[in-house]
Amino acid sequence: MDAAVRAWLLAQLGTATDTDDLEVRLARLGTSRAVALEVLRERLAALLAQPASITVPGVVSINYGEIIKALERQIASIEAGEPPAPDDPDDDGDGLPDGYGFDVIRLVERPRR
Repeated sequence: MDAAVRAWLLAQLGTATDTDDLEVRLARLGTSRAVALEVLRERLAALLAQPASITVPGVVSINYGEIIKALERQIASIEAGEPPAPDDPDDDGDGLPDGYGFDVIRLVERPRR
């Protein structure tokens, strides 16, 4: 795993994530985007397996509903391709990130009045 992929994964998953585990997953899955999705889905599954809220009257109240929604939004964003990962394939084959490159335009003189 190169430094750019490691930095992208830690930015998506948090700095407390075990990098050795990420390397094993990257070797198995092939792309950093697939690794991030697998880790986030595991975290979501762990939250869904326990009660979404816990209340001890007069002591504490914990609600995981917003955390679950945030994980679902992050998963949807990564599935949609945002933010771009350093090892994402280049769609148009020009070697440049999308939005960069050259096009040909034709300038046509306007008729004079």
